[in-house]
Amino acid sequence: MRTWPSVYTPPITTSLPPLVLAASSGSGSLSEHHDVRMYVCGITPYDATHLGHAATYLTFDLVNRYLRAQGKSVAFVENITDIDDPLFERANRDHQDWRELGQSQIDLFISDMVALHILPPDSYIAVTEVIDLVIGAIAQLRDKGFCYEVEGDTYFDISSFLDRLPISRDEALRIFSERGGDPKRVGKRDPLDPLLWLKNRPGEPGWESPMGFGRPGWHIECSVIALRYLLGEGFLAPSTTSYSIQLQGGGSDLIFPHHFMSGAQAEALTDTPFAQLYVHSGMVGLDGEKMSKSKGNLVFVSKLLQAGEDAMCIRYALLLHHYASDRMWTNDILVRANREVALIRTALAREEVPNTDSVMAEIAAALADNLDTPRALAALVTWAHEAVNQSEATNHLDNSRGNAGELSRAVDSLLGLAL
Repeated sequence: MRTWPSVYTPPITTSLPPLVLAASSGSGSLSEHHDVRMYVCGITPYDATHLGHAATYLTFDLVNRYLRAQGKSVAFVENITDIDDPLFERANRDHQDWRELGQSQIDLFISDMVALHILPPDSYIAVTEVIDLVIGAIAQLRDKGFCYEVEGDTYFDISSFLDRLPISRDEALRIFSERGGDPKRVGKRDPLDPLLWLKNRPGEPGWESPMGFGRPGWHIECSVIALRYLLGEGFLAPSTTSYSIQLQGGGSDLIFPHHFMSGAQAEALTDTPFAQLYVHSGMVGLDGEKMSKSKGNLVFVSKLLQAGEDAMCIRYALLLHHYASDRMWTNDILVRANREVALIRTALAREEVPNTDSVMAEIAAALADNLDTPRALAALVTWAHEAVNQSEATNHLDNSRGNAGELSRAVDSLLGLAL
């Protein structure tokens, strides 16, 4: 799948401290590596990009930007789950070909990412592009004794990894049932065993395989895409490194079962722990309620853009809360974002501005401290107020004159705000 056009990131001279991320699991620092392999779980293209999606991809865009600004080599891969029940269900409901529906939503997602200045992945891979690789990986798991069948469906035996469950077993069973699992199915060795290969259902696409005619399960798709496009063609060979990749990212709703299951399957394939760090963004609600398709209260990026909202103000509004926190979206947040962006633009347009070295250092320090964007923006707004008020009051500044161009480039490069 072709990725979207790259976004220019201006070079900066600001000194950048090591990036420290508070991972959901794993340990260590990305700054200890010169080459960083990062995998972020992508969309299931059955609906447009809502603000929850945007917040997630913005989070890992900040990571990507910071590491690249440090001079690190970042290999960034993202998938498209273009084979999944929600896609087929909406296509059937709307009497539309699932491929056409999926492509239309992928195109819309890409346009949203471009508008929001999200750096594109090096490889943007749809599941339909890697079916043969998935089949080969499942065959290897069968040879290693990780597979069994129930009425023609192939399951992964998760027992070797259950001592690492990130939540209690009772909670895992509940969430597994809510998020595509089938813990009550008779014949499974363990209720938490996930599907690897689903035998064909009438009206759904399928592919020939040693497991029969069918399609892959959700988790193995990400395992294979991440390993193949971050490790190369020999991805099924045992690894000699401590971890296959450095960072697995996504929304906090993926902690279990998806990231747990896909990580376990990747480790079963390579005999190597999958990711050094698992980092997750919080959920976005609307006016006090969880944002979800079932509630009909999703706020779509494309709709905001069509209504005339500035894409940089949308991005700014999403940066006003810490990435790891669950937060509520309200119109007041967008109003605040528009007001503060206007202030910053006015300040950056001044010929003479206060010292900018200190605010650039504060922005860098805030981002290095677990992507503390509220602190970074607060420092920028404080500087902007000083620039506007001092300039209006005296029409000149003291000898500690700043460089608005350098600050503008730093804000663009690190925060992705082209102001």
